Amino acid sequence: MIKYSFPAAPVTYRALANTPAVLANELIDYQACPLCESKAFRPLRSADCSHHPRYSQELSRTMHWSQCAACQHVFRSGYYTEAALNIVFRGTNESQVVGYDLERQRYVSAQMIEKVLPYQTGGTWLDVGFGNASLLFTAHEYGFEPVGLDLRPQSVEELRRWGVAAHCQDVKGFELSRPASVISMADVLEHMPYPKVGLHAAHRLLQPGGVLLISMPNSGSMVWKALDAGNANPYWGEIEHYHNFDRDRLYALLAECGFKPVRYGISQRYRVCMEVIAVKA
Repeated sequence: MIKYSFPAAPVTYRALANTPAVLANELIDYQACPLCESKAFRPLRSADCSHHPRYSQELSRTMHWSQCAACQHVFRSGYYTEAALNIVFRGTNESQVVGYDLERQRYVSAQMIEKVLPYQTGGTWLDVGFGNASLLFTAHEYGFEPVGLDLRPQSVEELRRWGVAAHCQDVKGFELSRPASVISMADVLEHMPYPKVGLHAAHRLLQPGGVLLISMPNSGSMVWKALDAGNANPYWGEIEHYHNFDRDRLYALLAECGFKPVRYGISQRYRVCMEVIAVKA
């Protein structure tokens, strides 16, 4: 996710004529809702993503969004093939570079960690998609043992140079020598083609009573609705996102995957975001 500034550039919601993409088979289309598997879904809106810093002319400039008629989940029409992901991940957003804005990010991360402390105060903290790694650095200050997962090899190598255990691996097949007390997916779940896969992996890796910390945009917030009304919501053109959640849909998904949400909060990391603490049931 890029760190959007205020105000955002206007986002076009009408259907756009695509510039022919160089890359064939850019997306793997969803044939059913990625959460409930219903095949009853409808087109919701389209947006121009060519303003995104990870956009390349090899990709389509138009993103199409759908909504499930059964569970109301909002999701992109498909997810990127490996070839398309290689284009998107050619570079790293500045805010996702390990050590970015280290001191200020420490304060942001501390607010997140203090929401976890009533439920867990030590043990292994696994951060999935660690980005700039501030959450891991700060968790270490609080007495946790930090472990990071990320799909960008250069980020993993850099975090290791900082002395933190890091692995370039998807969480689905990841193993720990002992269960984690905390797993964070900070602005990660909406990037996963099938979020249940990530949540089931987190449930497997957590100790009984372990904590899952999730942050992501809240599409049910009044700020989101105001951005939509002003034609200025950047998330419809966020090429790294496949899903938009509101609080109710996220809570239902967490419960389905074996978690009990215990705390809701507002995230300081990115615009319009929520933070949810859930405990392994």
